[in-house]
Amino acid sequence: MGLGGACECWRRVSGPEERRLLQLLACGLVGLGAASALLLRCVPMPYGRYSSRRFGCLLPARPAWALQELPSLLVPLALAACGGAVSAAWPNRLLLGCFLLHYAHRALIYPFLIREGKPTPFFTFVLALLFCIYNGYLQGRSLTNYAKYASGWLKDPCFITGFIGWLIGMAINIHSDHILRNLRKPGETGYKIPRGGMFEYVSGANFFGEILEWFGFALACFTIESLAFALCTLFILGSRAKQHHQWYLEKFEDYPKNRKIVIPFVY
Repeated sequence: MGLGGACECWRRVSGPEERRLLQLLACGLVGLGAASALLLRCVPMPYGRYSSRRFGCLLPARPAWALQELPSLLVPLALAACGGAVSAAWPNRLLLGCFLLHYAHRALIYPFLIREGKPTPFFTFVLALLFCIYNGYLQGRSLTNYAKYASGWLKDPCFITGFIGWLIGMAINIHSDHILRNLRKPGETGYKIPRGGMFEYVSGANFFGEILEWFGFALACFTIESLAFALCTLFILGSRAKQHHQWYLEKFEDYPKNRKIVIPFVY
């Protein structure tokens, strides 16, 4: 089946039933995030410093990260290729572009910046891959087929505020990852206390950046699908940040006691 045949299939399934499906998937995404947050209170997410063979064979960090993030880039691109008048509208183009830019960085740039990252358990890789397929379809289909905006949406305060939040969040996320990558000098091993940037305020500065990014995106999109993604991100990354914060406090006696977990001055 060529692109034309695939696009014809998507046009056939388009309608009220698929719209309801997207709403159910959005609710499911929030439930998934909440359930994951509860689970992570007991079991650390098995990747990075918590990586373990208990969760399957270990995969090299760089290719595993690139492959697991790639569906969030390719699925929306494929849906956009089949899009009609909705995907051609400028608000939809810009919002989908924000989503794609994030995952272009996560799938095509970030993995090659990792400095000998710890291997990823196969189980964790599969979960991340499935999540990216799920969310790639959810956000991509919403923005290419269903989200419709008024002619002046790009001048609306919700869009402008949300876009600025998305941009600042992505910048914080990338800068915080840069700080983490450069904690150790060549030849050094072990962990160090992150300093600089938003790490002066929170233990999970990279997580805070991504949370801000997706809540800004949700405000700019003003859809149930984007809000569900932002809430899911908050639940999961908030739990990850709490684990990191506790780990730092236990490992370093001189860890700054005034640092919050993930939301500056709040939590």
